[in-house]
Parts: sequence; structure tokens; C-alpha cells
Amino acid sequence: MSHPHLELSAPAELPEGALRVIPLGGLGEVGRNMTAFEYAGRLLIVDCGVLFPEENHPGVDLILPDWSSIRSKLDAVEALVLTHGHEDHIGATPYLLRERGDIPLVGSELTLALLGSKLREHRLRETVHHVVKEGDRVSFGPFDLEFVAVNHSIPDALAVAIRTGAGLVLHTGDFKMDQLPLDGRITDLRAFARLGEEGVDLFMTDSTNAEVPGFTTAERSIAPVLDRVFHQSSQRIIVACFASHVHRVQQVLDAAASHGRKVGYVGRSMVRNMAIAQELGYLHVPAGVVVEAKELAQLPPEKQVLISTGSQGEPLSALSRIAQRNHNFVHIEEGDTVVFASSLIPGNENSVYRVINGLARWGANVVHKGNANVHVSGHASAGELLYCYNIVKPRNVLPVHGEIRHMQANAALAKATGVPDEHVVIAEDGVVVDLVDGKAQIAGKVDCGYVFVDGSSIGDITEADLKDRRILGEEGFITVITVVDLQAGKVMSGPEIHARGFAEDESVFDEIRPKIVTALNNLLAEGCDDQHQLQQAVRRTIGRWVGTKVKRRPMIVPVIIEA
Repeated sequence: MSHPHLELSAPAELPEGALRVIPLGGLGEVGRNMTAFEYAGRLLIVDCGVLFPEENHPGVDLILPDWSSIRSKLDAVEALVLTHGHEDHIGATPYLLRERGDIPLVGSELTLALLGSKLREHRLRETVHHVVKEGDRVSFGPFDLEFVAVNHSIPDALAVAIRTGAGLVLHTGDFKMDQLPLDGRITDLRAFARLGEEGVDLFMTDSTNAEVPGFTTAERSIAPVLDRVFHQSSQRIIVACFASHVHRVQQVLDAAASHGRKVGYVGRSMVRNMAIAQELGYLHVPAGVVVEAKELAQLPPEKQVLISTGSQGEPLSALSRIAQRNHNFVHIEEGDTVVFASSLIPGNENSVYRVINGLARWGANVVHKGNANVHVSGHASAGELLYCYNIVKPRNVLPVHGEIRHMQANAALAKATGVPDEHVVIAEDGVVVDLVDGKAQIAGKVDCGYVFVDGSSIGDITEADLKDRRILGEEGFITVITVVDLQAGKVMSGPEIHARGFAEDESVFDEIRPKIVTALNNLLAEGCDDQHQLQQAVRRTIGRWVGTKVKRRPMIVPVIIEA
């Protein structure tokens, strides 16, 4: 089994007739999925998603894939294929289109509709859209694409088969094998088998649930649990889920209708996405059930259901504001029921539990995956992946979409079904894989870091900047302002010390002030007139003292003013 190595060098020139696979995000993490395929000097991109920041990314709004390695080749991109409408697969598209605005976009009806509203938000003109559905076969340059229906936690998801002169690649996108989906649209295993008969040279499979034994529970299993929650609740019900989970919202609407309740959407993305889903016929709203959220507040609590964003504890989401009691029209009351009907994305645990505790503090009854079956995954578990490997019988396997442990578990499943060890490749972001003469092999590595979006700034924030922000947040901040007379060679006034992030009174610094003066006077007496040296003397003196006195390592900003 091929593993990526840190010592990998840049890949050599692509051999003639070979296909190059360049993962730019989504391998080694759950999010920011993006893969570039290069063949005969042309490129095809599959997915272009975002990763949401964790607590160790202070001030960061979004994290994008790093496409710097293909930036010089963007003119050679034939199309961007979007497998489904989740943010971690479409969210970075507006940022890519800022660099080349006419890349043809290929995806299903719902996927492109959700993306279209996002592009309008970014004030980008509509680029060429190619709406495709399962069974369609279209070509872009040397890439012959066939689309296959797959079942996921959003309607209209597609796998894509990519045919080139180097062979056939089957990319599953995110999928599971729910046998009784709400929309009746199952993962098309007959198409998988047909492609397997043709000969799949590289199978790129969703790894997210590869560690989970057995089969993923059907979406329908949530209905009786929701029914029980509605039956037992005598006041308002708030359901938090992803703004794109149309099937989950459908089940809440059905439960509300059967229990005589009205539903209001809370959160801009929820309102927008459900309007699109209803307009296109993917969401079936019982007559008279949905009302404006502000109108809902006028009804008795036992008639109210709110469907809200914020299931991941996002600080600015509707649910977080409700938990903090600073939402403009939703005020949590004792006896209300809040249902977290979504998965817990790794890294969001603390944020989610903070919101749960905030809701519980006001007397809400909080129902979540830990105490009720209110969520099922959108990803195939180990049993389903084994089925796929046995049906497709791929020559080579490249696990995608998941952390390294997920991809390793997926690789082990492939080998268990008979894929030779040397034909299973584990690659992380930036590790280039070439398909040459029917064999997949690691060819090198391209630069592929995190690209941070911070307000209107894209890619300007570095890891060093984030380290500084973490120090500011965790260790505090001290400014030391001193006026010196270089001619006289002495300190004239100060030092003035201002601190943030310390519980102690600032008078605590009284004992260090004379030491700073002494350190500066000693340097000045020696004729030092270098600002940097004087600043370093201040930084060393107060840094040692703070480290010993209060066991902190704050950011220290010394300011030397010449009199």
C-alpha cells in the first residue's frame, strides 16, 4: 500500500498518455473537498468546497482548498464538476470563479440552484451551467463524463465516472446505500456493476464512515423518534439541522402537520435553501404548515416549531443567539424542546456542548444524538463499502473524503475484498497520484496548505498570524511605552505598561518598572541608539518577570519614543 511521505519532491513531467490526480483538499480532513485531474494538458476539477474553522483558528471565517499549484493552468480547466450541494463541496466555488469566471459548472439541478444563490450573494455573474442527471454522459475536452445516482443526506447527489485515454476513474462523491430513501432515489449499484464490468482503473471512494461497522441506518428511522418528541412536547419545539438537509426538514414538516403545529424557518441559509428545494419540487410542504418565523411567535407555544441553523454551535448562528437569549424574536423558555438533528463534525464538540448547556440553563429539554436517534449519517459504513468493492472490482483504489484514520480503514476494506496491497494508495492533500499503464502510484507532492478567509482578506493570513492570535487570546497582551533621551542617554518618562488578558490589577507591574528603566539606562549609557536593541531589552526584562511571576507568555509590544 502506497503512503505519502513528507520527503516527497515535486512531481516530474506527466508521462504521455497518463492521468494525474491532484488532491487539493478533503484528503486527511472532513471538508474543503477538491480534486484536479490532468490529462493531455487539460484539467477537470471535481468539487470545490470549504472547511469551517475550529477553535484554534481565531478570526478565520472559512478555509479554502489551496489551488496555487494549478493557478498557472486555470485556463486549461475544461469544467468544474460538483457532486452535490453541501458547503464542503461547493462553498469555495465563488472564490475560484474570482480567478477565472468562465469555468463551466456541471452538476445536478438542486446542486447548481444552491450554488447559483451563493454566486449571487458574492455578486458574481452566472457562468455557464450544465445541468446533468443520472445516466447522462457528456464530454469536456478529453474527459468523457458519466453521472450515476447516489443517495446522500442531500437530494440529487451524483457519482461521476471519468473516462480518458489513461483509463476509467469512478469518483463516488459522498454517498450511502439507504435502501428506503424518502425520495425513492437509491444509489445505482447496477450502474456501479456495469462500470465494473467495463473495468474501473481507479476507484475514489468516500471514507468518512469506513471505521463504522455494518450499514448506515435509514433516514426513515428518524420519523418515529420525531413523532415521539412531538407527542411528548407541550411547548415550542426547535429543530436544529444543516441548512441543506432537505430530507430531515421534510420529516420535521410531516411531523408538525400530523401534530397540528406550524413551522417557521430561522437562519438566512435555511430560509433560502428550503425556498429553492420547494420551488424545484425536492421539498413537499403540507398546505398551511409553513409560516414566517415572526408570525409563528404570535401563536401559542404548543403550536410552534422552528427549524434553525446552528447545529454545529457556530457563534453567529440562530441557535447560538437563541441559547444566549439575544435573538431578536426567539426567546427560549423553560419547557421548550430543542432537537439537534445533525451529526457532530469533529472539532466542533466544545462549541456544540456550549450551546447545549446554554439552552439547558434556561430550562430547555435538549434532544441530541447522544440521548435519542435523531440523526443518521449521510455516508456509507464499512458493510456498504465492502459491497461496492465487490461489485466494482477496481484495479486501483484511492480513498477520499476523510481523516487519515478513515482513509486507512477504507484502504483495509479494499484489500480485504482482494485489491492487491500495491494497488491501494493513501494520499493526503497535495500528494499527486499518477495513473500510468493501469497502475496508480504516488508521483510527488505539490504545495497545499490552508487558505484562510478572514473578512475580505483571502490567503493573507498565515499560520504565524494565527499563532499570534492564539497567544493574544490565551496568554494576554502587554504594551510598554517608554520615552528616552538619546543625547542625555537616559529614560525620560515611563515605562507606561498596559495589559489585556490579565486578571491582576495593573499595579502588579509596579515592581518591574524600575528594572526596565535600569536595563534601558545601562544600554543608553553605553551609547546604544538602536531602536530594535532597546525594544528587545524591554521585551526580555518584562518577559522573564511575567513568566516567573504569573506563569504566562503574553505578546509583548515595546514602544520606544525618542524625546
